[in-house]
Amino acid sequence: MNEPAAQVTAAIEAARGNAVCAYITAGYPSPDDFVGLVAAVAEAADVVEVGIPFTDPMADGQTIQQASHASLAQGVNLDMIFSGLESVELTAPHVFMGYYNPFLAYGLDRLVDRMIEVGTSGLIVPDLPLEESGELISKLEGHGLGLIQLVAPTTPKERLAKLAGASRGFVYAVTTKGTTGRATTFDAAVLDYLDRVKSVSELPVLAGFGVREQSHVAELCRHVDGVVVGSALIDAIDRGDDPAAFITGLRPVEVG
Repeated sequence: MNEPAAQVTAAIEAARGNAVCAYITAGYPSPDDFVGLVAAVAEAADVVEVGIPFTDPMADGQTIQQASHASLAQGVNLDMIFSGLESVELTAPHVFMGYYNPFLAYGLDRLVDRMIEVGTSGLIVPDLPLEESGELISKLEGHGLGLIQLVAPTTPKERLAKLAGASRGFVYAVTTKGTTGRATTFDAAVLDYLDRVKSVSELPVLAGFGVREQSHVAELCRHVDGVVVGSALIDAIDRGDDPAAFITGLRPVEVG
């Protein structure tokens, strides 16, 4: 259980069905602010998802796109992100969420080496199909790191099982066909889909996209092991709210 990807799994399982994975854009709202924010987020979340700024974040909605562009305008890059993470000790495991081109341009061997040095447990790469991820998976898993796979309501049953079996750390169940941050109604079809993902996965399942409030978390956690919250957290940071308090406020209140 000492392998980095397994630590992510253990952290989610320790939350006993109410895990929160908190997304924060690296370098936002400024490189200096990010270091303190990511430490505060790690105090409240079970897992931290560090978003790597990219010029064309196709899976992300307006809030995360704007945060990404603001970071890029300040010169944020992978070297700066690694340096920032080296300067802080996080109390929760963290993973990177980013698009493949910046990782490939950085050099996969160099990327993995730096991930090990700063304690990054794995990657989420939404634009890298499983069939094209063999080289990256080999390099990650050779060091106990993991590539977290995403599934969606449109994923066929056979492919759903294949992706769940290939994932490490957890399975990321996207709740919508659109981008992050959009208002979402988790209707019966979405909840049935989450039940299907849970039924084929030996790993914890986290639901993401559209998670904005405690009622969403309570509803989704009846079907999966936790949630990913991103745009709503960045909106809270933009309002000047305490990010740790915001994350804590998302967790369902236990009765009795």
